[in-house]
Formats: sequence, C-alpha cells, structure tokens
Amino acid sequence: MALLSMTVNGKPVSLDVEPDEFLADVLRERLGLVGTKIGCREGECGACTVLVDGEAILSCIYPALKAEGRSVVTIEGLSREGRLDVIQQAFVDAAAAQCGYCTPGFVMVVKALLERNPCPTAEEIEEALAGNLCRCTGYYQIKEAVQLAVERLAAGGGP
Repeated sequence: MALLSMTVNGKPVSLDVEPDEFLADVLRERLGLVGTKIGCREGECGACTVLVDGEAILSCIYPALKAEGRSVVTIEGLSREGRLDVIQQAFVDAAAAQCGYCTPGFVMVVKALLERNPCPTAEEIEEALAGNLCRCTGYYQIKEAVQLAVERLAAGGGP
C-alpha cells in the first residue's frame, strides 16, 4: 500500500492504494464517484474520462498513484450548488444522451477542450470527440451539444 494525496473535485483526499490500482477504481470504489464509468477497461471507449490538472485522461488505464499531488475533476465536480455546468446543460438540451453511459466521458472531454479553446472549429470538436464512443445517440446530437455550449459560453454563460 502507498499513500495517495490528491484534490478531487476541489477537496483534498488522502487514502492508501495498491500500486497497481487505477484511478477509475479509486474514484468509483473508494470515493463513491460512480459518474465515472468503466466501459472497456482498455482506454478505447472514453467513458472513464476525467480531468487531471485540466487534461482529459482515461482513468481506467491511469495508475492512481500518478495522481499524487494533482487536481482531479470528475463529472460530479462540474455542477455548482445544484446547477449543471453549461456543458452538462447543453447535453440535456440537445438530447445528446440516451442510455447515458458514455455521457460523462464526452462531457469531460468537451470541458477540457473548451477550457483550452473556447471557440473550437468543427474539426477541432471532431478531433476532441474522436476518442469517445457512443452506441445509442449517434454523434449528431453530441456535436450539437458542444456547439450549444460554445454559444452559451461566448454569450457569457460561463463554465
């Protein structure tokens, strides 16, 4: 066992983890943050995406100990005072989720994209979404949700 100290959704967390544990498992099983999904466990589907120091990472293949001293944000960390983040609300408004399993990963990828580039082109949006898979909704509504979030942020909707 090794001590892991990190910030998760703005709160300091310290816990003992096994050297071979992955961040997704720690978030879900130890911290109860089940919004982070585990789909393929191979880093191929994107359902497990979280932000580590603002970068979108695949938490199902990310060693938990690598998060030492870092800031981790999960889907649960986006809403504020019971209000959805502008990106989460855009996904709702654009009907960009059916079963919802992939949605947290898509939202987190979009969050990372819009934090580094608040006005992405259609190509940049496609590129950002390329690592995430959806089998229900199709990508039209997801791309529509991203555009809606971009418009709302440009109008001062804020993240």
